[in-house]
Amino acid sequence: MKANQNFSAIYILLAIAQMVICNYFRISPYISVTVLPAMVLCIPLKINTMASMLIAFGTGLAVDFLAEGIIGLNTLALVPVALIRQPLLKAIMGDEISDKGNPFNSRSASIWKTLLAVTVVYMVFLSIYILADGSGVRPFWFNAARFAASLACDGILALLVIHVLNPNDR
Repeated sequence: MKANQNFSAIYILLAIAQMVICNYFRISPYISVTVLPAMVLCIPLKINTMASMLIAFGTGLAVDFLAEGIIGLNTLALVPVALIRQPLLKAIMGDEISDKGNPFNSRSASIWKTLLAVTVVYMVFLSIYILADGSGVRPFWFNAARFAASLACDGILALLVIHVLNPNDR
């Protein structure tokens, strides 16, 4: 029970941190800094796909409403991340992660498996986010550069978020 309360509190604080990042730390038009996919990836596995999609919807809508300005952009990109979360973790980590009820963290998997899961999740998120944000008005090379730069930046940041959301690792 206490671990669930800690996760919820840290999750909410990270969502607020994402809002601050969106409002005050606009680095470049080529980089979209986001921690939302890593947060959704770390939702405990005992929470089913539908509930995780609702959590992702609420988180994305809150960030959109309070930070981004384009309502529905983060929500549109974050809900598919919640949809593929459990099948992706089963494919990368194997059935043992769901059988034991272990949370997704760097202790339950190697750094390479963790990085692979983070990369796939961010590729899904960023491809939907950038396509919806550009809406066909930005050239392909701009979107490709934005995708690559954001993936490199967010992948490193995601490892930190995974470590923060799993207090058992510390």
